Amino acid sequence: MSGKRVNVLVYAGGGATLESVRHATWSLRRLLGPNHAVLTVTGDQILKEPWAASCALLVMPGGADLGYCRTLDGQGNRRIKQYVLMGGAYLGLCAGGYYGTARCEFEAGKQGMEVIGDRELGFFPGICRGLAFPGFVYHSEAGTRAADLKVNQAALPLKGGTVAESFRAYYNGGGVFVDAEKYADRAVEVLASYTEELAVQSGEANAAVVYCKVGEGRAILTGPHPEFSGTNLSPNEPSGHHDYPSVVSALLTDEKERVDFMKACLTKLGLDVGQEAEAVPSLSRLHLSSSQPSQITELLHSWQANGILAKGDDGRETIKGENDTFIVEQPGRWDMGGVTDALPAPRFGDSDKKKPGNGLPADSLLDYSVVPKRLVTHEEGMPDGKETPHFNHHAFYANLQHYNTKHTESDHAFGRVMLYGEIVTSTNTLLDKNPSWLAHLPNGLTATATTQVAGRGRGTNVWVSPPGSLMFSTVLRHSLSLSTSAPVVFVQYLAALAIVAGIHGYDQGYQRLPVKLKWPNDIYALDPTAPESEKKYVKIGGILVNSSYAGGDYTLVCGIGLNVTNAAPTTSLSLLAKKLGLPPFTLEKLLASILTQFEELYTRFCRTGFNQRFLDTYYASWLHTDQIVTLETEGGARARIMGITSDWGLLMAEELGWEDRPTGKKFSLQSDSNSFDFFKGLLKRKI
Repeated sequence: MSGKRVNVLVYAGGGATLESVRHATWSLRRLLGPNHAVLTVTGDQILKEPWAASCALLVMPGGADLGYCRTLDGQGNRRIKQYVLMGGAYLGLCAGGYYGTARCEFEAGKQGMEVIGDRELGFFPGICRGLAFPGFVYHSEAGTRAADLKVNQAALPLKGGTVAESFRAYYNGGGVFVDAEKYADRAVEVLASYTEELAVQSGEANAAVVYCKVGEGRAILTGPHPEFSGTNLSPNEPSGHHDYPSVVSALLTDEKERVDFMKACLTKLGLDVGQEAEAVPSLSRLHLSSSQPSQITELLHSWQANGILAKGDDGRETIKGENDTFIVEQPGRWDMGGVTDALPAPRFGDSDKKKPGNGLPADSLLDYSVVPKRLVTHEEGMPDGKETPHFNHHAFYANLQHYNTKHTESDHAFGRVMLYGEIVTSTNTLLDKNPSWLAHLPNGLTATATTQVAGRGRGTNVWVSPPGSLMFSTVLRHSLSLSTSAPVVFVQYLAALAIVAGIHGYDQGYQRLPVKLKWPNDIYALDPTAPESEKKYVKIGGILVNSSYAGGDYTLVCGIGLNVTNAAPTTSLSLLAKKLGLPPFTLEKLLASILTQFEELYTRFCRTGFNQRFLDTYYASWLHTDQIVTLETEGGARARIMGITSDWGLLMAEELGWEDRPTGKKFSLQSDSNSFDFFKGLLKRKI
């Protein structure tokens, strides 16, 4: 994206427990949205992908740190430590906390439970010893308690006030940071201390949470779980605890204090924390419409004939995809009760708390993949403004018709059928992860949303989606018979060209916007906030194409994310337009412009292939002409970028020798999950 780091990565690899990952992502998304994107990352991604450049915070959640060691010892930990030393931030929660110390000593002498050994990260230079409190049992709540913590208020100022003197936090198996008060000369601060008697020797401070300055970066390590909210704990579930409801009740009582403590910790780590906690979004209805409403009726009949749409025992029409279930409704006949019945039981102890529209308690922890999606089918017209206040369907279809009059080669199928939701999981996921439904969707169907709560990107990248971002995914059928003349790999390049053409063709004057392409799939623009003397490009968009093959065709889902009118966290197109004295973009009009350009380019591509005309257009917009890079896979050889190959769209580079003279040796280079960074001049190996 921009030079600002916006990604918050929560480790979800070997050793991490599902519940700890879910609690961490829920809490962090609520406190950091929309300024930061919170997503999970695997151990493989930590080891192999270029995550550090865009990472504002790496979070190691609860679990078992021996699993972390097995996955990350060596190369993984070297990358993490280098990231922090160079200015990054690390948050270690319980197991992630003692994993960040120089040594951990847990359950010494207890057969089957003892975990003792040095640790490689060593952010805290001493020992984390446990258990702080007895009774821990793996995969159980038997040892859970609401641990009382005394807060070092002087070390944790909160914007607009101070944190509470004390609060109770969820504890289940964590440790204490031994003699933490003795490491003050090594930039260690105690942020919170246990007030109750501990089961192990700990030093004077009884340190439960510590802050460590590490090179240019910083780390906070915890023994308890301040990220766990009582709203996400069910007191009536079997737990193995003698009085689990009282633990949950205590945590609920101190919820505000817990939130304030988390805000202060995140601020101390350099994160941009919202002063009002973001509500956890409820998924909205999906609206299926068309510029030709009769096509929706035909679609429904087709789905029924092919067994995609069927009535359940309760009489409701349902589409059961591989990843999502869709309950089909019609305008004016929405079945609220049926949807609520289909939802999983709430994980919450206060039955009187206000519930949002999806039937779950407000602010509860959701597993969006199991929540049925409500699909409203518009067979007699378009959604009105009251149904979709953040997207004007009439404006979109009118603009689509207008732009289509300028393009005579295509069938005008792209955007003809629209799937819109104000709040969705991910437009790509809704289509790509439900292949049986996808196979019966029309060519050119486009799904768009105002907000995504689980957006997808290449590798660890995610597109932050505050209001004002244009996010959409388009279904494309590409015949296998075109594999030689028009290889499917070029579709991502066509999408990139369509974005540039759609922006420049939006209206008069917009062709002056300085928008460029970064190979293979990112959209960049000249930073309007940078000084005139400093020509700096920042990312404003990205492309993700997923493909599957069946019945002689490739089925593609081409996902695009673009900063259009949003002010944070990165540069947007409307800021660029404002600098040129142009009116701001509207999402409906820009979407129509891009889709018509995309279809026109694709139609021509199927006829001519990615010929010289396409290459010339692509090179006119890309950032890499004559760029010199270092090829890590070739022993650090220097090379000059020449272009892309016309057969498979590979990057061509020519080796440079003494005084950067060409040696005659050439390379064809493959995309490496976005690790090609033209600012650094590096091409990293695909592993």
